[in-house]
Amino acid sequence: MLNDVPVERELVLLGGGHAHLGVLRRLARRPAPAGTRVTLVAREAEALYSGMLPGLIAGRFAPRDCTIDLPRLARAAGARFLRAEAMGLNLQAGQVDFAEGRPPQRFDLLSLNTGAAPALAPGAAAHALLLRPFDRFLAGWTQLLDRAARRPLRLLVVGGGAAGLEVALALRHRLGNGARIGLVGRGATPLPRLAPQARRAATTALAARQVAWHAHAEVVRVAPDALWLADGHALPCDAAIWATGAAPPGWLEASGLARCPQGFVAVDAALRSLSHPSVFAAGDLASVLPHPRPRAGVFAVRQGAPLAQNLHRVLAGQAPRPFRPQRRHLALVSTGDTAIADWGGAVANGRWALRLKDAIDRRWIGMQDRMPAMPKPPAPAAPGPMRCGGCGAKLAAPVLARVLAALPRAAASPAIVTGLDAPDDAALLRLPTAPGRLLVQTVDMFRAPVDDPFLFGRIAATHALGDIAAMGAEPRVALAIAALPPAAEAVQEADLLAMLRGGQMVLEAEGARLVGGHTAEAAEAMLGFAITGEVAADAPLRRGGLRPGDVLILTKPLGTGTLLAAAMAGAARADWVDAALRQMQLSPLPAARLLAAHGATACADVTGFGLLGHLLELLRASGAAARLDPEAVPALEGAEAMLAAGHLSTLDPGNRAAAVPDLMGSTPRLGLLLDPQTAGGLLAGIPAARAGACLAALRAAGSMAAAIAVVEKGPPNIRLEPGCVNGVSSA
Repeated sequence: MLNDVPVERELVLLGGGHAHLGVLRRLARRPAPAGTRVTLVAREAEALYSGMLPGLIAGRFAPRDCTIDLPRLARAAGARFLRAEAMGLNLQAGQVDFAEGRPPQRFDLLSLNTGAAPALAPGAAAHALLLRPFDRFLAGWTQLLDRAARRPLRLLVVGGGAAGLEVALALRHRLGNGARIGLVGRGATPLPRLAPQARRAATTALAARQVAWHAHAEVVRVAPDALWLADGHALPCDAAIWATGAAPPGWLEASGLARCPQGFVAVDAALRSLSHPSVFAAGDLASVLPHPRPRAGVFAVRQGAPLAQNLHRVLAGQAPRPFRPQRRHLALVSTGDTAIADWGGAVANGRWALRLKDAIDRRWIGMQDRMPAMPKPPAPAAPGPMRCGGCGAKLAAPVLARVLAALPRAAASPAIVTGLDAPDDAALLRLPTAPGRLLVQTVDMFRAPVDDPFLFGRIAATHALGDIAAMGAEPRVALAIAALPPAAEAVQEADLLAMLRGGQMVLEAEGARLVGGHTAEAAEAMLGFAITGEVAADAPLRRGGLRPGDVLILTKPLGTGTLLAAAMAGAARADWVDAALRQMQLSPLPAARLLAAHGATACADVTGFGLLGHLLELLRASGAAARLDPEAVPALEGAEAMLAAGHLSTLDPGNRAAAVPDLMGSTPRLGLLLDPQTAGGLLAGIPAARAGACLAALRAAGSMAAAIAVVEKGPPNIRLEPGCVNGVSSA
């Protein structure tokens, strides 16, 4: 999003906890002071609303009912979203540190709301199903349900608090009486923090639903088939679910922040760190020393408003204001098909309480879903509709073709194998000093399609490698071309480092060295790479090598263009965009090597001109036609739904004008076939006799490859023919 005011300071929200969701909602209504960039950093793109997890286990909710789309919420608030896991803080340098080579994220003001970590016994991480993080829990929960469908299981839930009780009774509700379920707790009764009447109601609920209560049981070790207790006894089980109380995350100890005796961040009544004025903290991670309260979601939710106000005040140069949390709160603890309600010691239970709990939870989730798709943007630099980033931002094919045709041609040079006279994915040059080798050169550059500069660097490098891969070559060196909008020097430095390091990691993994480049200021972040590679003189893959009978194989699914466009509008689901981003970071080189090993006759990378545009390039260069099965073309999840909703890339009209005249037939998947791809797959012709083996090898390597078309004699055109590749099998 363009902004006329350069970024001078950065507010980083570390963690997608309940309080930060409240901060984002308020930022959507009252943006941060001019010159402030807000960045939300979270390990997951979808945050679980923990209050609804027992309902998910019980079967009342589907996963989508109880998750919040963090990228969408951040965009609505005018904030960036970075999916990354924090590994520590460097408070002296003002940085959040990450793992896996990602450069730190700088901050001027930091707010922590990551949630607490579970207090684990030895072996729990390896052998128990943890409730957090949610993506790992969901995968483990799905596997547990599959096991329970085959035979009755012995399940033990560790934790006698509200979470443990709710999970144990939700398991009984979901699995029926066939399963043997137990609840393991340190105290004499479950719910030790609630009123005596609530504890009695919990004990009654466990007994009525035949859930065994193991009192005074301290788990000291978790084995694959048992829980070992401090008294030396073992409780056998087929699976253990870990639902114990909170513990501070490991990285907090070395942070230098003042902490409470339990190890959590010590903050004052304004939620500000007692030791570092530039740091705020909320939720389970924080201990508000003037107003101690239980670590419960209701308090984290209520902290959102005062936290947002105080962050805004500090950014505006004002002092933060203290706040006092409520003394009484309503605790609603689900018991499978009923719930226990505790209002400051006044206790009741029944089905009505469960209906009330579900209504409150759905209302809270709905507050996030009802956020506007995007905030009202600042005045654009130029009139017109929102423009796409990534390869969807390139110029249309007809424009490029007319310009290249108008350029005068220099005299032929024996050193140039491919150039303007014979265009291909990359230029091929002869080396007088290496007669058996050809030099391969290509360049790519585009606007950032994502907020995260590190991720942008990875995608840009992967995309640039596509031309090298399509020529059957190996990359050797790369030059970067980077542009950043005006900002404070420290901001530009951090963003440039993240972009280049992301690209460098991708390049180095494929044997290419980043050796230099050029930088500039621009209205938006842009990045590209000029890559030089080499290939044996008799081995380059060219566009013009297709032969009748060849089977065309596509190595990646389509749909990045529409998903990126929909994400800009806040319409695409986080898991759809996440899957697309993973595909955009898959290097094309492994697939290219497999294609070459199976006798590829021609190849192109599918990028901005869409599948049809790049297929026509191959056919025109080869003097051939093709039969295409539109139903065989793989699509990213959600891509066709977003196309049907009208989320088209800005390149769609140009691609349609360039490709449709040569298309014989119609298909409801036309939008997908025209969709411009960023870091898309390779499209290669494989001899029919080897196509099945090639497809099998690609899929074994993790590719979502598919056979989509057959080459035939005729003038260059594409005839749609469902089923034309049915005979090609990877078996």
